[in-house]
Amino acid sequence: MYEVWEREKRTVSIIKKIKSKKFSPLYLLYGTESFLINEVKQKLMSNVLTNDESEFNYSAYDLEETPVELVIEDAETYPFMGEKKLIIVHNPVFLTAVKPKEKVEHNLKKLEEYLTNPAPYTVMAFTANYEKLDERKKITKLIKKHAEVLEAKPLNEVQLKNWIKDRAVLYNVEIEDPAIETLLFMAGGDLMVLNEELIKLSLYVGEGGSITEETVKSLISRSLEQNVFSLTENVVKRKSDEVLRIYYDLMKQNEEPIKILSLIAGQFRLIYQVKELTGRGYNQKHVAGMLKVHPYRVKLAAGQGNSFSNEELKAIIHLIAECDITLKTGGLDRSVAVELLLMKILKK
Repeated sequence: MYEVWEREKRTVSIIKKIKSKKFSPLYLLYGTESFLINEVKQKLMSNVLTNDESEFNYSAYDLEETPVELVIEDAETYPFMGEKKLIIVHNPVFLTAVKPKEKVEHNLKKLEEYLTNPAPYTVMAFTANYEKLDERKKITKLIKKHAEVLEAKPLNEVQLKNWIKDRAVLYNVEIEDPAIETLLFMAGGDLMVLNEELIKLSLYVGEGGSITEETVKSLISRSLEQNVFSLTENVVKRKSDEVLRIYYDLMKQNEEPIKILSLIAGQFRLIYQVKELTGRGYNQKHVAGMLKVHPYRVKLAAGQGNSFSNEELKAIIHLIAECDITLKTGGLDRSVAVELLLMKILKK
């Protein structure tokens, strides 16, 4: 748990140092959570150089096309009309166990020498959108030893909540625990969306303010997907009045019934898949990886699945398929067809 906490704090720490103009000569940004990588990269681009300096002292290289020794040569060249250079290096595939499709010969000895003695006037960031690096390789060990490292992995529910708290601190506000729960429920687990919503909430409460659950509910608009999730949640709880209220609201907003049906189908399919896989002994983390969905969605689906047997879920999915045929063949008014479907599911 301590390692998880340290990793969550690192992004905020790196960003704070960059904003304070405390630059490391080397950065390694790796992992599959591209938002975290791109955020640090953007902070470097906006803080290392001014707009005028960027024209002469900023470079980006793709190591699937360019030998690394050419990058080192650029890094060791003095900046022109400025004090710093910024070099962003993409796709350092030699840090992984993957064999590159296009063979580019890299002089890794040259890179090893540079890593131990980087140019003091150059900031170089390696961005590696890979799930993992090959820790057995000498070059990987060396860059992790000498660089400021950000491991950008997808966050589970606990990590997401801590990330939101840290992000609030970054924006000089506080956020209450119930507000975090509501924010995750309404905005989902996408970091880019969460960050945008946190910026909006922080501006609303002002520096030093506190984001409450009521603030989140009043400022965060529900997406169609979120409304359908709420609709499904109320189906699970057998709250027919609330189910129909949400559905009628969606009709007033001119949402397409066929799109609503598609989202309902996706939600119940996920509930069934999660229930089936957890019943076979897989934990929620493994299920999230197998289904390629966010762990937070798996947790919510697992909770919803407790209200149904497998046979009930199969029957509901069959009803949804029948409704889909009705919508596509024009046998009944679309909005009426989906409303009848919801009533049938509630009876199940």
